[in-house]
Amino acid sequence: MVGLGNPGRRYAETRHNVGARVVERVAERARIALDEERFDGRAGRGLVAGEETLLLLPDTFMNRSGAAVAAALRALAPLDPARELLVVLDDADLPLGRLRLRARGSSGGHRGLADIIEVLGDEGFARLRFGIGRPAAARDTADFVLDRFEPAEREMVDEAVERGAAAVACFVAEGVAQAMNRFNAPVG
Repeated sequence: MVGLGNPGRRYAETRHNVGARVVERVAERARIALDEERFDGRAGRGLVAGEETLLLLPDTFMNRSGAAVAAALRALAPLDPARELLVVLDDADLPLGRLRLRARGSSGGHRGLADIIEVLGDEGFARLRFGIGRPAAARDTADFVLDRFEPAEREMVDEAVERGAAAVACFVAEGVAQAMNRFNAPVG
């Protein structure tokens, strides 16, 4: 599991780091310490849904996430990215708090995901997109994703982070199809 974000305290609570927050929540639930400095990031190993799992938070900036993912995959070979890799990331094209899990696909314009696809040379791995919403028309998207969530949004975001962590556990235990069926529906 890879949670995308930018390194450092400055970015920790930003919209762009919500993928990292989901993986941090998975680590908390599974009591996995993310204290290994490996693969150009912080990593930890332990049981998620009864399966040995590596959690990784790249310390590279978002648009250079591919190096960390590739380093982890090389070290874990033989690993089948199509079945065993899940990348968690933010998505400005989804409404705030909406989750969308896919077994494969394009980057959708997300530079971190695009870098992973370019470095791996393949789109064939699962990704869990976390909706952060779109900025107001007059606002630049690049600035928007680097801002923190508004106070009125935080409860919804916290609930969605919990759902995201549950989706990751479902992916590990039951596979991408079951996780998609369970977590892709809008929350009502």
